[in-house]
Amino acid sequence: MSQQDTAKAQSDGEMWQRRAEMALSSLRAARQLSTYAELADTSAIPAPHRIHKLTLWLEQTMEADAKAGLPVRAAVIISKQRGIPAPGFFAQAKALGLYDGPETGAEAAAFHQACLAALF
Repeated sequence: MSQQDTAKAQSDGEMWQRRAEMALSSLRAARQLSTYAELADTSAIPAPHRIHKLTLWLEQTMEADAKAGLPVRAAVIISKQRGIPAPGFFAQAKALGLYDGPETGAEAAAFHQACLAALF
């Protein structure tokens, strides 16, 4: 990969991340949720592995939010099928010491609701 290709890839990454940041802020302000796929589309995350790139970035935002003592913004992104965030959200919350429960079920849903209440 040439230096120009590397610079373009880095710039593309920074651009979609900026768009994702703006989308998270808009969702929070509107008190709305979005799916991973919708945020990937809105942010124009380049293929391949769009959702994987997004989830890694969301985990980074969770870490930054936790370190800053802020509500976890990633809570506004949910799985279309589950209606709550994907298991990785809960695994990251555990790793950050924010949650100590299962990744599915009523306890996970209650934690997610508490995160949303803190955001909204």
